[in-house]
Amino acid sequence: MEVTPMILSIPLTQNLEAESAVLGAVLIKASVIDEIAHLVDPRDFTIHAHQMIWKAMKHQYQNNKPIDIVTLSHMLQTYKRLEEVGGVTYLTELAQAVPTTSNTAYYANIVRSHAIRRRGAEAGEKIIQLASGGEIEDDEDFFTQVEQLALNIRPQTANGMKSIRDGREAYMEHLRRQDELIPTGFKRFDNWSGGLGRDWLYILAGRPSVGKTAKMLQMARGIAEQDKGEVLIWSQEMSREQLINRMIIPITAIPAGRFRRRNFQPGDEQKISDAYDCLEMLPLHIEDASNVSIEEIRATARQIKRRHGKLAAIFVDYLTIMKIPQEKGKTWSQAVGEVTKQAKHLAREMDCPFVLLAQMNRESKKVQRPGLEHLKDSGNIEQDADVVEFLWEDPEDHDPGYGNNGAKVVHSVIAKGRDIGINDFRYIFKGWLQKYEEG
Repeated sequence: MEVTPMILSIPLTQNLEAESAVLGAVLIKASVIDEIAHLVDPRDFTIHAHQMIWKAMKHQYQNNKPIDIVTLSHMLQTYKRLEEVGGVTYLTELAQAVPTTSNTAYYANIVRSHAIRRRGAEAGEKIIQLASGGEIEDDEDFFTQVEQLALNIRPQTANGMKSIRDGREAYMEHLRRQDELIPTGFKRFDNWSGGLGRDWLYILAGRPSVGKTAKMLQMARGIAEQDKGEVLIWSQEMSREQLINRMIIPITAIPAGRFRRRNFQPGDEQKISDAYDCLEMLPLHIEDASNVSIEEIRATARQIKRRHGKLAAIFVDYLTIMKIPQEKGKTWSQAVGEVTKQAKHLAREMDCPFVLLAQMNRESKKVQRPGLEHLKDSGNIEQDADVVEFLWEDPEDHDPGYGNNGAKVVHSVIAKGRDIGINDFRYIFKGWLQKYEEG
């Protein structure tokens, strides 16, 4: 059965009168381009002649050259494009057809609005072709291409720069709004930082087996208890059940070894049931897919935000085992950096912190104190991150209070804090309870 694509009618996607009015207004009064240069792209015009004329106008504008019928005609003639746009005659007609230049911004917004709808219709047609063509076998590639088509609908022009004077009212309103910081449940960190910022990219790094996942889960639970929105956790090395085990163990105080072997004692199952009751009351979501991509994370986050209204945090364990495409000519480090850049963008889009676990490189084994240079495959990680925390064991630091029961001292080194500075915290990690305590 052949599918006939639905196409928006021409009146909804094209307004030649508005396009002509925009171009004609600039020819009459060149200064009006200051108001509209940021509003429309050449691709927003529907006919080739209008696209070429607007490109020529923008070229003159960006090079601080005059814009009128004479100068524009000369420029187009120089590049052998004058006849292509209809010659001097058409430029003159454009200028004569505009009754006033006072409505130029209004005309430009009409052109922009029609262009957005036109690109939406074109994207819809291309999605139908992708879905029915059969060339794409991998679902993730299909999702990626569909999302890219959707992103291309958005205008590429900037919003324009505002003066300090023009931004006064918005700034005073900003001061009246309290920044919503999200406590993590780690009291010393929260007292110092105020909590996590809603658009932060937070890198939690450490050597293998230092306790990164345990710290992540404790943070996730602490944030979920604040009732600030949904908390999303992606685990690529452990199953959903394993993560739930690790959250239940510190609540029940059943040692991890006994829990893992299912060596339960009388009353343990009731403790586990009660702990699960506590967890299921929290807005926690877990996905245990391996080789997850940043596009999958974005798509799921958008769906859950639409369903529940607000996100409180995104956690991903961990960065370099994600599905990271490496384009030809780019290094692996650059590819990793592209993912962290998108993670930062996603934190801003979803209005919630994105906590991304990462590994430390081999050189970090020998250092007394970790620094940003010890992030594995760092790429642009340190540039994109708002906060970088290292979990680190100091071989000289022990806590005699715990004897030989397996507790260890773990130092938290905040090596970067864009808005909060740097700091150190000391924890006792009780591995048998998968629990951090402030030491």
